[in-house]
Amino acid sequence: MADYDVIIIGGGPGGYVCAIRCAQLGLKTACVEGRETLGGTCLNVGCIPSKALLHASHSLHEAEHNFAKMGLKGKSPSVDWKEMLAYKDDVIGQNTKGIEFLFKKNKVDWLKGWGSIPAAGQVKVGDDVHNAKNIVIASGSEPSSLPGVEVDEKIVVTSTGALELPKIPKKMVVIGAGVIGLEMGSVYARLGSEVTVVEYLDMITPGMDKDLAKTFQRSLKKQGLNFVMGAAVQNVDAKKTKATVNYKLRKDDSDHSIDADVVLVATGRRPFVDGLGLEAAGVKMTERGQIATDHWKTSVDGIWAIGDVIEGPMLAHKAEDEGMAVAEVIAGQAGHVNYDVIPSVVYTAPEVASVGKTEEQLKDEGRDYKIGKFSFMGNGRAKAMFQGEGFVKILADKDTDRVLGVHIIGPAAGDLIHEACVLMEFGGSAEDLARTCHAHPTFSEAVREAALACGDGAIHA
Repeated sequence: MADYDVIIIGGGPGGYVCAIRCAQLGLKTACVEGRETLGGTCLNVGCIPSKALLHASHSLHEAEHNFAKMGLKGKSPSVDWKEMLAYKDDVIGQNTKGIEFLFKKNKVDWLKGWGSIPAAGQVKVGDDVHNAKNIVIASGSEPSSLPGVEVDEKIVVTSTGALELPKIPKKMVVIGAGVIGLEMGSVYARLGSEVTVVEYLDMITPGMDKDLAKTFQRSLKKQGLNFVMGAAVQNVDAKKTKATVNYKLRKDDSDHSIDADVVLVATGRRPFVDGLGLEAAGVKMTERGQIATDHWKTSVDGIWAIGDVIEGPMLAHKAEDEGMAVAEVIAGQAGHVNYDVIPSVVYTAPEVASVGKTEEQLKDEGRDYKIGKFSFMGNGRAKAMFQGEGFVKILADKDTDRVLGVHIIGPAAGDLIHEACVLMEFGGSAEDLARTCHAHPTFSEAVREAALACGDGAIHA
């Protein structure tokens, strides 16, 4: 068997990025992946296919609701679900083949199969044992369910099953009002499903700035999504073609039920570490089932861990940053991840994006802050595109004007947030942003206006 400087277990965003960076830094590198394609959950059954369906269903919404307003007359398009799924699969194929090409280009060996660690410095794939000076665990996460809820990926599905339903359901119940549930719920609502979201807490998207979350929920309600908040799901009674979701309302402990053709369980994800042999290898875990790390080092010398298997937000870009940082540390450089500047995005319409502190966190910390807020209704480009809903909210230190958090709901929020990320990475102030010339007419002017609102006031408000 070949000896390697680094073997990465997992070919998802964390793993494949780590492998490519290791190879670029002159390390002999292999990546273990048991799927038929590289890219992990994200490219195969997560971020990328869901964005394809979000784009397709949003295009349908535009045709049905906005085309006629612009003088584009004609019959609304009908939905060919099989064709839409084929488009989604083509997008997956293009992306996963792209990673395979990058492996060849950078001379990364793909060890096909599922990996385990029989001992420090060894990775077993199938019957073969490979030696490695360093092992990086990047095995990602899997959907987690609830007691009393059995997933069959036909009637009761996770996000994986929701991406390949044989037909568009008339009624869908989504358990969990987090990012995945709301994205997939909005896809099916646009395609004509009656969607009800059942959430245990009293607010959607836990951890999001409350101002943002309230506006977001209002927007989704207008789009036809129904919400049952403060509801504890007891069980799901699934039959051949239907299911009944039974829940208790927390406020009065009353019992309720709702019928559906499909139930999407979107109650979060958990680290996927089954079969790795971590216990036998002596790798310490946290109480929450994550791999315990210190600057990505595990408790065993030469074994590292990144991405969804360790603490922190389960986001592909967080895993990518950690993958590059670990590669650089292994190569003798100073790898770094700024965990205070990791954006999060919900790819609904309108998009929702955040980075840094929420207003609630700043209040809890007792920090003096000021708010600059600007509505997209004051943005010419947004109005021209029927996307005036939403706002940009900037939180800056009251004394120093340093930007501490930015929260956006509106058009292209997922792209606009990076203007804030770059600013915050350099410790910039709201005034720095306000004094930077922004092209007109663009959505980005709303970000500048919010920065102006932290000072003497926005111009178009």
